[in-house]
Amino acid sequence: MTSEKFPKLINRFLNYVAVDTQSDEQAKTIPSSPKEVAFLADLSAELQAIGLQHVRTMADGYVFAELPSNININNDKVPTIGFIAHVDTADFNGKNVKPQIIENYDGFSTIKLGHSGYELSPSAFPNLKKYTGHTLITTDGTTLLGADDKAGVAEIITAAEYLVAHPEIKHGNLRFAFGPDEEIGIGADHFDTEAFGADFAYTIDGGPVGELEWETFSAAGATVTIQGRNVHPGTAKDTMVNAIQVAFDFHAQLPEKERPEHTSGREGFWHVMSITGNPETAELRYIVRDHNRAKFEERKQRMLHIAENLNKVFGTERVTVSLNDQYYNMGEILKDDMQSVNLAERAMQALNIEPIIEPVRGGTDGSKITFLGLPTPNLFAGGENMHGRFEFISTTVMTQATETILKIIDMAQDTTRVD
Repeated sequence: MTSEKFPKLINRFLNYVAVDTQSDEQAKTIPSSPKEVAFLADLSAELQAIGLQHVRTMADGYVFAELPSNININNDKVPTIGFIAHVDTADFNGKNVKPQIIENYDGFSTIKLGHSGYELSPSAFPNLKKYTGHTLITTDGTTLLGADDKAGVAEIITAAEYLVAHPEIKHGNLRFAFGPDEEIGIGADHFDTEAFGADFAYTIDGGPVGELEWETFSAAGATVTIQGRNVHPGTAKDTMVNAIQVAFDFHAQLPEKERPEHTSGREGFWHVMSITGNPETAELRYIVRDHNRAKFEERKQRMLHIAENLNKVFGTERVTVSLNDQYYNMGEILKDDMQSVNLAERAMQALNIEPIIEPVRGGTDGSKITFLGLPTPNLFAGGENMHGRFEFISTTVMTQATETILKIIDMAQDTTRVD
Protein backbone atom coordinates (compact mmCIF):
# COMPACT_ATOMS: atom_id res chain seq x y z
CA MET A 1 0.00 0.00 0.00
CA THR A 2 1.61 3.27 -1.12
CA SER A 3 0.82 6.85 -1.96
CA GLU A 4 1.49 7.41 -5.66
CA LYS A 5 3.53 10.58 -5.11
CA PHE A 6 5.01 9.54 -1.76
CA PRO A 7 5.61 5.79 -1.99
CA LYS A 8 7.30 5.57 1.43
CA LEU A 9 4.77 7.62 3.40
CA ILE A 10 2.37 4.91 4.58
CA ASN A 11 4.96 2.22 5.25
CA ARG A 12 7.04 4.78 7.13
CA PHE A 13 4.02 5.53 9.31
CA LEU A 14 3.28 1.83 9.88
CA ASN A 15 6.88 1.24 10.90
CA TYR A 16 6.75 4.13 13.37
CA VAL A 17 3.52 3.08 15.09
CA ALA A 18 4.89 -0.44 15.59
CA VAL A 19 7.35 1.03 18.13
CA ASP A 20 6.13 1.72 21.66
CA THR A 21 7.06 5.29 22.60
CA GLN A 22 4.61 6.13 25.36
CA SER A 23 5.89 8.90 27.60
CA ASP A 24 6.02 8.44 31.37
CA GLU A 25 4.40 11.10 33.53
CA GLN A 26 5.99 9.71 36.69
CA ALA A 27 9.56 9.81 35.40
CA LYS A 28 12.11 12.42 36.46
CA THR A 29 14.27 12.18 33.34
CA ILE A 30 14.20 14.21 30.12
CA PRO A 31 13.03 12.57 27.89
CA SER A 32 10.75 10.70 30.25
CA SER A 33 11.22 7.26 28.69
CA PRO A 34 14.19 5.37 27.24
CA LYS A 35 11.78 4.15 24.56
CA GLU A 36 11.55 7.70 23.26
CA VAL A 37 15.32 8.13 23.38
CA ALA A 38 15.82 5.00 21.27
CA PHE A 39 13.18 6.01 18.76
CA LEU A 40 14.62 9.52 18.42
CA ALA A 41 18.07 8.02 17.83
CA ASP A 42 16.63 5.94 14.99
CA LEU A 43 14.97 9.05 13.57
CA SER A 44 18.28 10.90 13.72
CA ALA A 45 19.92 8.18 11.64
CA GLU A 46 17.03 8.27 9.17
CA LEU A 47 17.24 12.04 8.78
CA GLN A 48 20.93 11.76 7.96
CA ALA A 49 20.26 8.92 5.54
CA ILE A 50 17.72 10.92 3.52
CA GLY A 51 20.23 13.76 3.15
CA LEU A 52 19.31 16.37 5.75
CA GLN A 53 22.12 18.38 7.27
CA HIS A 54 23.28 19.42 10.73
CA VAL A 55 21.32 16.64 12.38
CA ARG A 56 21.87 16.78 16.12
CA THR A 57 20.23 15.82 19.39
CA MET A 58 19.59 18.64 21.81
CA ALA A 59 19.84 18.51 25.60
CA ASP A 60 16.05 18.17 25.97
CA GLY A 61 15.95 15.18 23.63
CA TYR A 62 14.74 17.01 20.54
CA VAL A 63 16.33 16.00 17.26
CA PHE A 64 16.98 18.99 14.99
CA ALA A 65 17.79 18.84 11.27
CA GLU A 66 18.17 21.32 8.44
CA LEU A 67 17.75 21.56 4.69
CA PRO A 68 19.62 24.58 3.29
CA SER A 69 18.03 26.91 0.77
CA ASN A 70 18.57 26.20 -2.91
CA ILE A 71 17.38 29.64 -4.00
CA ASN A 72 20.16 31.60 -5.67
CA ILE A 73 18.74 35.12 -5.39
CA ASN A 74 17.00 37.07 -2.64
CA ASN A 75 17.45 34.19 -0.22
CA ASP A 76 17.58 36.67 2.65
CA LYS A 77 14.02 37.69 1.83
CA VAL A 78 12.54 34.19 2.15
CA PRO A 79 11.55 33.16 5.69
CA THR A 80 13.19 30.18 7.34
CA ILE A 81 10.35 27.78 8.19
CA GLY A 82 10.30 25.01 10.75
CA PHE A 83 8.18 21.85 10.99
CA ILE A 84 7.79 20.10 14.33
CA ALA A 85 6.24 16.82 15.55
CA HIS A 86 6.35 14.75 18.72
CA VAL A 87 7.18 11.06 18.93
CA ASP A 88 5.51 10.03 22.20
CA THR A 89 2.04 8.54 22.45
CA ALA A 90 -0.69 9.04 25.04
CA ASP A 91 -1.51 7.12 28.21
CA PHE A 92 -3.36 4.25 26.53
CA ASN A 93 -1.79 0.94 25.59
CA GLY A 94 0.82 1.57 22.89
CA LYS A 95 2.52 -1.82 22.96
CA ASN A 96 2.25 -4.26 20.06
CA VAL A 97 0.27 -1.93 17.82
CA LYS A 98 -1.15 -4.01 14.98
CA PRO A 99 -2.85 -1.73 12.47
CA GLN A 100 -5.68 -2.86 10.20
CA ILE A 101 -5.94 -1.64 6.62
CA ILE A 102 -9.47 -0.99 5.35
CA GLU A 103 -9.32 -0.24 1.64
CA ASN A 104 -12.01 1.74 -0.17
CA TYR A 105 -14.18 2.18 2.91
CA ASP A 106 -17.84 2.53 1.91
CA GLY A 107 -18.79 5.15 4.50
CA PHE A 108 -21.53 3.18 6.23
CA SER A 109 -20.22 -0.25 7.24
CA THR A 110 -19.14 -1.19 10.74
CA ILE A 111 -15.44 -1.97 11.04
CA LYS A 112 -14.57 -4.78 13.45
CA LEU A 113 -11.37 -4.05 15.33
CA GLY A 114 -9.57 -7.37 15.16
CA HIS A 115 -10.89 -9.97 17.57
CA SER A 116 -11.18 -7.49 20.44
CA GLY A 117 -14.96 -7.27 20.40
CA TYR A 118 -14.76 -3.54 19.73
CA GLU A 119 -15.86 -1.91 16.50
CA LEU A 120 -15.98 1.36 14.63
CA SER A 121 -19.47 2.20 13.45
CA PRO A 122 -20.83 5.37 11.83
CA SER A 123 -23.64 5.41 14.38
CA ALA A 124 -21.14 5.79 17.23
CA PHE A 125 -18.55 7.73 15.20
CA PRO A 126 -20.30 9.87 12.54
CA ASN A 127 -16.90 11.18 11.40
CA LEU A 128 -16.46 7.88 9.53
CA LYS A 129 -19.01 9.05 6.97
CA LYS A 130 -16.52 11.62 5.70
CA TYR A 131 -14.20 8.88 4.51
CA THR A 132 -16.18 7.16 1.80
CA GLY A 133 -13.72 5.77 -0.76
CA HIS A 134 -10.69 6.28 1.50
CA THR A 135 -8.23 3.68 2.68
CA LEU A 136 -8.33 3.74 6.47
CA ILE A 137 -5.78 2.55 8.99
CA THR A 138 -7.37 1.47 12.28
CA THR A 139 -6.29 -0.34 15.44
CA ASP A 140 -7.08 -3.96 16.26
CA GLY A 141 -9.01 -2.74 19.29
CA THR A 142 -6.36 -3.54 21.89
CA THR A 143 -4.12 -0.47 21.53
CA LEU A 144 -4.14 3.08 20.31
CA LEU A 145 -2.84 3.68 16.79
CA GLY A 146 -0.29 6.42 17.43
CA ALA A 147 -1.25 8.75 14.59
CA ASP A 148 -0.90 11.39 17.30
CA ASP A 149 1.74 12.23 16.35
CA LYS A 150 3.59 9.64 14.31
CA ALA A 151 1.47 10.67 11.35
CA GLY A 152 2.99 14.14 11.69
CA VAL A 153 6.49 12.66 11.99
CA ALA A 154 5.99 10.55 8.85
CA GLU A 155 4.51 13.44 6.87
CA ILE A 156 7.31 15.88 7.72
CA ILE A 157 10.08 13.40 6.98
CA THR A 158 8.41 12.33 3.74
CA ALA A 159 8.13 15.96 2.62
CA ALA A 160 11.79 16.57 3.47
CA GLU A 161 12.85 13.43 1.62
CA TYR A 162 10.83 14.54 -1.40
CA LEU A 163 12.61 17.90 -1.51
CA VAL A 164 16.03 16.25 -1.24
CA ALA A 165 15.13 13.91 -4.10
CA HIS A 166 13.82 16.79 -6.25
CA PRO A 167 16.40 19.58 -6.09
CA GLU A 168 14.66 21.31 -8.96
CA ILE A 169 11.99 22.36 -6.45
CA LYS A 170 13.13 25.68 -5.05
CA HIS A 171 12.84 26.41 -1.33
CA GLY A 172 14.27 28.58 1.40
CA ASN A 173 16.07 27.39 4.52
CA LEU A 174 14.08 24.72 6.32
CA ARG A 175 14.27 23.42 9.88
CA PHE A 176 12.85 20.17 11.27
CA ALA A 177 12.40 19.08 14.89
CA PHE A 178 11.13 15.87 16.50
CA GLY A 179 10.70 15.73 20.24
CA PRO A 180 9.51 13.79 23.27
CA ASP A 181 6.94 14.14 26.02
CA GLU A 182 4.26 16.28 24.38
CA GLU A 183 1.54 14.04 25.78
CA ILE A 184 2.65 14.71 29.36
CA GLY A 185 2.94 18.44 28.75
CA ILE A 186 6.67 18.97 29.25
CA GLY A 187 8.25 18.19 25.87
CA ALA A 188 8.75 21.76 24.70
CA ASP A 189 9.59 23.31 28.06
CA HIS A 190 13.20 23.88 27.03
CA PHE A 191 12.87 24.03 23.24
CA ASP A 192 15.87 25.97 21.95
CA THR A 193 14.30 28.43 19.54
CA GLU A 194 17.61 30.23 18.93
CA ALA A 195 19.40 27.03 17.92
CA PHE A 196 16.42 25.98 15.80
CA GLY A 197 16.79 29.19 13.83
CA ALA A 198 13.37 29.51 12.17
CA ASP A 199 11.35 32.67 11.60
CA PHE A 200 8.16 30.74 12.28
CA ALA A 201 7.17 27.10 12.44
CA TYR A 202 4.28 24.64 12.39
CA THR A 203 3.51 21.67 14.54
CA ILE A 204 1.99 18.94 12.37
CA ASP A 205 -0.13 17.56 15.19
CA GLY A 206 -3.76 18.26 14.36
CA GLY A 207 -6.69 16.07 13.43
CA PRO A 208 -8.86 15.95 10.29
CA VAL A 209 -7.95 17.50 6.95
CA GLY A 210 -7.95 21.28 6.91
CA GLU A 211 -7.39 21.93 10.59
CA LEU A 212 -5.39 25.11 11.10
CA GLU A 213 -5.19 26.04 14.76
CA TRP A 214 -3.70 29.19 16.17
CA GLU A 215 -5.71 29.44 19.39
CA THR A 216 -5.50 26.88 22.17
CA PHE A 217 -6.62 26.49 25.74
CA SER A 218 -4.57 27.91 28.55
CA ALA A 219 -3.93 24.93 30.76
CA ALA A 220 -3.06 24.00 34.32
CA GLY A 221 -2.83 20.84 36.34
CA ALA A 222 -4.25 20.78 39.85
CA THR A 223 -3.71 18.31 42.67
CA VAL A 224 -6.08 18.46 45.63
CA THR A 225 -4.70 16.69 48.71
CA ILE A 226 -6.97 15.92 51.65
CA GLN A 227 -5.91 14.88 55.11
CA GLY A 228 -8.66 13.07 56.97
CA ARG A 229 -8.96 11.72 60.47
CA ASN A 230 -9.88 8.06 60.54
CA VAL A 231 -11.45 6.36 63.55
CA HIS A 232 -13.60 3.31 64.00
CA PRO A 233 -16.94 3.95 62.23
CA GLY A 234 -18.77 2.71 65.30
CA THR A 235 -17.49 5.66 67.32
CA ALA A 236 -17.09 8.13 64.46
CA LYS A 237 -19.77 10.67 65.41
CA ASP A 238 -18.30 14.18 65.62
CA THR A 239 -14.81 12.70 65.36
CA MET A 240 -14.18 11.14 61.95
CA VAL A 241 -13.16 13.26 58.96
CA ASN A 242 -13.46 10.93 55.98
CA ALA A 243 -11.00 12.16 53.38
CA ILE A 244 -12.91 10.46 50.58
CA GLN A 245 -16.11 12.24 51.57
CA VAL A 246 -14.28 15.56 51.71
CA ALA A 247 -13.01 14.86 48.19
CA PHE A 248 -16.61 14.39 47.06
CA ASP A 249 -17.60 17.60 48.82
CA PHE A 250 -14.78 19.51 47.11
CA HIS A 251 -15.72 18.23 43.67
CA ALA A 252 -19.42 18.96 44.22
CA GLN A 253 -18.62 22.66 44.61
CA LEU A 254 -17.31 22.90 41.04
CA PRO A 255 -20.07 23.76 38.54
CA GLU A 256 -21.56 20.56 37.12
CA LYS A 257 -22.13 22.13 33.69
CA GLU A 258 -18.49 23.14 33.37
CA ARG A 259 -17.14 19.67 32.77
CA PRO A 260 -15.73 18.51 29.39
CA GLU A 261 -18.84 16.48 28.61
CA HIS A 262 -21.01 19.61 28.86
CA THR A 263 -18.82 22.16 27.08
CA SER A 264 -17.71 23.04 23.55
CA GLY A 265 -16.14 25.83 21.52
CA ARG A 266 -14.47 28.41 23.73
CA GLU A 267 -16.08 27.12 26.93
CA GLY A 268 -13.57 26.10 29.56
CA PHE A 269 -13.82 23.35 32.15
CA TRP A 270 -12.53 21.53 35.20
CA HIS A 271 -11.87 17.86 34.46
CA VAL A 272 -11.22 15.40 37.28
CA MET A 273 -8.65 12.90 36.03
CA SER A 274 -8.34 10.61 39.03
CA ILE A 275 -9.38 10.13 42.63
CA THR A 276 -7.42 7.93 45.00
CA GLY A 277 -7.36 7.41 48.71
CA ASN A 278 -9.02 6.09 51.83
CA PRO A 279 -10.69 7.69 54.87
CA GLU A 280 -7.29 8.84 56.13
CA THR A 281 -5.95 10.55 52.97
CA ALA A 282 -7.29 11.25 49.49
CA GLU A 283 -6.11 12.94 46.33
CA LEU A 284 -7.96 14.44 43.37
CA ARG A 285 -6.12 15.28 40.15
CA TYR A 286 -7.63 17.79 37.72
CA ILE A 287 -6.85 19.55 34.52
CA VAL A 288 -8.10 23.13 34.23
CA ARG A 289 -8.73 24.67 30.81
CA ASP A 290 -9.97 27.95 29.32
CA HIS A 291 -9.26 29.99 26.20
CA ASN A 292 -9.74 33.26 28.04
CA ARG A 293 -6.77 34.06 30.31
CA ALA A 294 -8.85 35.97 32.85
CA LYS A 295 -11.37 33.13 33.13
CA PHE A 296 -8.50 30.67 33.34
CA GLU A 297 -7.12 32.51 36.36
CA GLU A 298 -10.61 32.63 37.89
CA ARG A 299 -10.91 28.85 37.57
CA LYS A 300 -7.69 28.32 39.50
CA GLN A 301 -8.72 30.82 42.15
CA ARG A 302 -12.07 29.09 42.57
CA MET A 303 -10.33 25.85 43.50
CA LEU A 304 -8.22 27.67 46.07
CA HIS A 305 -11.31 29.39 47.44
CA ILE A 306 -13.17 26.07 47.86
CA ALA A 307 -10.24 24.66 49.80
CA GLU A 308 -10.05 27.78 51.96
CA ASN A 309 -13.75 27.54 52.85
CA LEU A 310 -13.54 23.84 53.68
CA ASN A 311 -10.56 24.46 55.91
CA LYS A 312 -12.50 27.18 57.75
CA VAL A 313 -15.22 24.62 58.48
CA PHE A 314 -12.67 22.14 59.82
CA GLY A 315 -10.77 24.78 61.74
CA THR A 316 -7.50 23.47 60.35
CA GLU A 317 -5.82 22.98 56.98
CA ARG A 318 -7.05 19.62 55.75
CA VAL A 319 -7.40 20.53 52.06
CA THR A 320 -4.50 21.82 49.97
CA VAL A 321 -4.50 22.67 46.27
CA SER A 322 -1.31 22.56 44.22
CA LEU A 323 -1.54 24.29 40.82
CA ASN A 324 0.89 23.99 37.94
CA ASP A 325 0.47 26.05 34.77
CA GLN A 326 1.17 23.88 31.71
CA TYR A 327 0.79 26.17 28.71
CA TYR A 328 -1.05 29.29 27.57
CA ASN A 329 -3.26 30.21 24.62
CA MET A 330 -0.82 30.87 21.79
CA GLY A 331 -3.46 33.09 20.18
CA GLU A 332 -2.41 35.79 22.63
CA ILE A 333 0.86 36.01 20.67
CA LEU A 334 -0.16 34.95 17.17
CA LYS A 335 -2.98 37.49 16.87
CA ASP A 336 -0.27 40.13 16.47
CA ASP A 337 1.78 38.11 13.95
CA MET A 338 -0.44 36.15 11.54
CA GLN A 339 2.18 35.59 8.81
CA SER A 340 2.44 31.86 9.49
CA VAL A 341 -1.33 31.40 9.75
CA ASN A 342 -2.06 33.33 6.57
CA LEU A 343 0.57 31.38 4.62
CA ALA A 344 -0.85 28.04 5.72
CA GLU A 345 -4.38 29.15 4.87
CA ARG A 346 -3.33 30.18 1.35
CA ALA A 347 -1.43 26.93 0.87
CA MET A 348 -4.48 24.83 1.78
CA GLN A 349 -6.71 26.87 -0.49
CA ALA A 350 -4.26 26.36 -3.36
CA LEU A 351 -4.67 22.61 -2.81
CA ASN A 352 -8.48 22.89 -2.70
CA ILE A 353 -8.46 22.09 1.00
CA GLU A 354 -10.98 24.08 3.01
CA PRO A 355 -9.15 25.52 6.05
CA ILE A 356 -10.87 24.77 9.34
CA ILE A 357 -9.82 27.58 11.65
CA GLU A 358 -11.21 27.02 15.11
CA PRO A 359 -9.84 27.36 18.63
CA VAL A 360 -8.48 23.96 19.57
CA ARG A 361 -9.82 22.45 22.76
CA GLY A 362 -6.42 21.29 23.82
CA GLY A 363 -2.85 22.34 23.30
CA THR A 364 0.22 21.48 21.29
CA ASP A 365 3.94 21.94 21.71
CA GLY A 366 3.32 25.01 19.57
CA SER A 367 1.61 26.64 22.54
CA LYS A 368 4.83 26.66 24.54
CA ILE A 369 7.12 27.25 21.58
CA THR A 370 5.12 30.31 20.58
CA PHE A 371 5.56 31.77 24.07
CA LEU A 372 9.28 31.02 23.78
CA GLY A 373 9.40 33.45 20.86
CA LEU A 374 8.79 31.27 17.79
CA PRO A 375 5.29 31.66 16.27
CA THR A 376 4.06 28.07 15.82
CA PRO A 377 0.46 27.35 14.78
CA ASN A 378 -0.75 23.77 14.39
CA LEU A 379 -1.69 21.96 11.16
CA PHE A 380 -3.67 18.80 10.53
CA ALA A 381 -1.91 15.43 10.49
CA GLY A 382 -5.04 13.38 9.86
CA GLY A 383 -5.74 11.40 13.02
CA GLU A 384 -9.29 10.81 14.24
CA ASN A 385 -10.52 9.55 17.64
CA MET A 386 -7.02 9.94 19.02
CA HIS A 387 -5.70 8.58 22.33
CA GLY A 388 -7.60 5.32 22.32
CA ARG A 389 -8.61 2.06 20.66
CA PHE A 390 -10.98 3.78 18.21
CA GLU A 391 -8.24 5.86 16.60
CA PHE A 392 -7.96 5.79 12.81
CA ILE A 393 -6.47 7.74 9.94
CA SER A 394 -7.00 8.09 6.20
CA THR A 395 -4.06 7.53 3.88
CA THR A 396 -5.53 10.16 1.57
CA VAL A 397 -5.44 12.75 4.34
CA MET A 398 -1.86 11.82 5.18
CA THR A 399 -0.96 12.53 1.57
CA GLN A 400 -2.82 15.85 1.74
CA ALA A 401 -0.91 16.79 4.91
CA THR A 402 2.39 16.08 3.16
CA GLU A 403 1.27 18.12 0.15
CA THR A 404 0.33 20.99 2.46
CA ILE A 405 3.81 21.05 3.96
CA LEU A 406 5.32 21.22 0.49
CA LYS A 407 2.89 23.90 -0.66
CA ILE A 408 3.69 26.08 2.36
CA ILE A 409 7.38 25.77 1.51
CA ASP A 410 6.72 26.62 -2.13
CA MET A 411 4.50 29.62 -1.42
CA ALA A 412 6.89 31.00 1.19
CA GLN A 413 9.07 32.20 -1.67
CA ASP A 414 6.44 34.88 -2.25
CA THR A 415 6.45 35.85 1.44
CA THR A 416 8.67 38.67 2.64
CA ARG A 417 10.82 37.71 5.59
CA VAL A 418 10.14 39.73 8.73
CA ASP A 419 13.36 40.57 10.61
